[in-house]
Amino acid sequence: MNENETILYEDAKHKCVMFSFDDESHEDSFLSVNQFLIVQNGVGVLIDPGSESIFEELYDAVSAHVDPQNIKYIFLSHQDPDVSGSITQWSISTKAKFVMSALWVRFMSHYGFMDMARIMALPDHGAKLNFGKEYLKFVPAHFLHSPGNFTLYDSKSKIAFSGDIGAAIVTSIDSQKVVENFEEHKGEMLGFHKRYMASNKVCRAWAKKMRALDVETIAPQHGFILKDQNVGFFLDWFEELECGSDLLDELY
Repeated sequence: MNENETILYEDAKHKCVMFSFDDESHEDSFLSVNQFLIVQNGVGVLIDPGSESIFEELYDAVSAHVDPQNIKYIFLSHQDPDVSGSITQWSISTKAKFVMSALWVRFMSHYGFMDMARIMALPDHGAKLNFGKEYLKFVPAHFLHSPGNFTLYDSKSKIAFSGDIGAAIVTSIDSQKVVENFEEHKGEMLGFHKRYMASNKVCRAWAKKMRALDVETIAPQHGFILKDQNVGFFLDWFEELECGSDLLDELY
């Protein structure tokens, strides 16, 4: 295992891996980006695979854990290029179905992807897929920050792959992968969340969904993961966050 990956969960049949590949040619605008893989009984689900610039590195790293031809689903939490930019390369290199909000299907052609028959379009209320004896649940996360946005919950590992929710602006590559001190970490999340999340009302709606699940880890697309008691600390903080339209007087 190399320095760009972290095992988040592993047992005899089920594994969750976090990769941290970034476009190193743009260090002046560095944004730490995470990609995720779930493997169960040799079948894979790739989550937010990122931009085309990291495709080759990520493909090689994923191949060490699962045959790319056995990737069944590639989940895109929202439409941003740091999530979806490599969709064409993954479509050529795998036989996977692409799972995304129905709102974003028509936009995928702008990334050069034309095989719409391979897209599983999620309705606004989400969906639940059986995955072996476990399940994957696509939980609404609309307007956090995308109008069509989902969190993926894995029932076996109890991880919520949360996209931009919980993201932190990490200004350099760091060996730390897990939040150690939540009070200190809030400062790295605050600016991003105040501007990119739509409103406190939406934050509360998502937090309510998370509290209804058995979540032990929140794994965002940027920055560090939140585990155990920090999950509760984050939900408490997120529920009270003033952001987006709550701050119109500051923005207009």
